[in-house]
Parts: sequence; structure tokens; C-alpha cells
Amino acid sequence: MEQAMGSQSPALRLLIVDDQPLIRRALALTLCEAPGIEVVGEAADGHDAINKAASLEPDVIIMDLQMPHVGGVVATRKITARQPDTRVVVLTTFDHDDLVFDAIRAGAHAYLLKDATEDVVLDTIYAVHRGESRLSPSIARKVLDQFRQLPRHDGAAADSAAHALAPALEGPAPAANPGARLERADLLEEPLTSKEQRVLDLIAEGVSNKEIASTVFLAEGTVKNYVSRIMAKLHARNRIELAVRVVARRD
Repeated sequence: MEQAMGSQSPALRLLIVDDQPLIRRALALTLCEAPGIEVVGEAADGHDAINKAASLEPDVIIMDLQMPHVGGVVATRKITARQPDTRVVVLTTFDHDDLVFDAIRAGAHAYLLKDATEDVVLDTIYAVHRGESRLSPSIARKVLDQFRQLPRHDGAAADSAAHALAPALEGPAPAANPGARLERADLLEEPLTSKEQRVLDLIAEGVSNKEIASTVFLAEGTVKNYVSRIMAKLHARNRIELAVRVVARRD
């Protein structure tokens, strides 16, 4: 598990939003024990979340999606519009396509399913606080499947996808013709080794480091080193951007 909070850093202020009291309580009890995290409040629905976010000014919000009165997507959209420095981590049991893309478009910086381990949830909280984005493997595959469906030279479709994917890519939206942009970037690349290419292909399928390690018969730490080298060679800022690049290069 990553621990990104230094001993001299102020505590990361966390708001937990879920309509089930037992889940809120369990998350609060677990996360308040994590290094550098202060659970500053809980909210039972989206309306409550919007008000608590305004009054408590959390750094990160764990947001459920399906809640009464006001849902998590609407709450995420309003909170991120009013408080752009507040980062939202979706934590839900639902992985329906419409919910996934609505949440990403609303400004969520991470999308996890509730079967995620405690370490994954904590690593994600620390990561989004640093300005990164995270998607669970199954959600990453949905994003990539959506990207694959784009006509290569359809500028309007590419612009629409760029708007949807921008929060997950942590950077400016790509140009209208993503293929052309990537081809220009390719001219600057250091060639990948065969092993790096294999690891990159697995990343494009949304596979975790642990699963990659098992597939290519490497230690998980070695896989992390491979991922870092691949990102440096391809000038990518995160795994999702790597995956989108490789999908575009295949078309």
C-alpha cells in the first residue's frame, strides 16, 4: 500500500457519502486509522453531500452513486463545479456503462467497485489527493471499449469521447484526431522491448500489476518497474492514458 502523506503534511480531509449507515460507519472506522487521513464527516445522500462538502471543505470524497433524493452523479457534478480542488472517488456496487460514463463526465477522479480491497481504496484516496486518477480494471475495460468504438477520423465523436475521458486521463482533452496526435508522439518514442510491449498490451486490457506478474512470470515489483519505464518511453502520465494510447495505435 502506498503512503503518500508525510509526517509534516496536514491530514487529508475525507468525507464519506453512502445511504447505508453500516457502510458509512465501517468506512469511517477503517479509514480514520489510516496514516494522514482525517474523516471529517459523513453524508447519507447527494443533497447532504453537497451541503457537507461546502461546509467541511474536504480534500477527498468517497461517493456512492445510487442514493435517495439526490444521487451521486448529480452530487459529484455540483461539488466539482463549485469546489474544483475537491476530488471524488466513486465507490459503488454498480458498473453499468451509463453510470460509469456519467460519473466520469461529472468529474469523478476515480471509480472503484465495493469489492475493492482496503489497500486499493486507501491507495486510490492517496493517489487522487496527489492529482492522479484511478479506475478499477473492469471499469478501465469499459472506458477502453468505448474508445475502441470511435471512428478513427470522426472529429465530433473524438471530441465527445475526449470530454468523457478527460477526468480519467488527468490532462487536456486530446485533439479531434487522436490517431494523428499519437502518430506524431510515436516519432519521439524510444522503442519498447518485447517484454515491455507484452506488459503494455496487458495494461490496455485493464489488468492489474499482480495479474500481469502472474501472466508474464515476473515479480510484482518488477512489473511496477516495467510500467514506469513504459510510461517514460511513451510520455504517458498514468495507466489509463497508456491504455488509450495503445488502443489508438492498434486502429
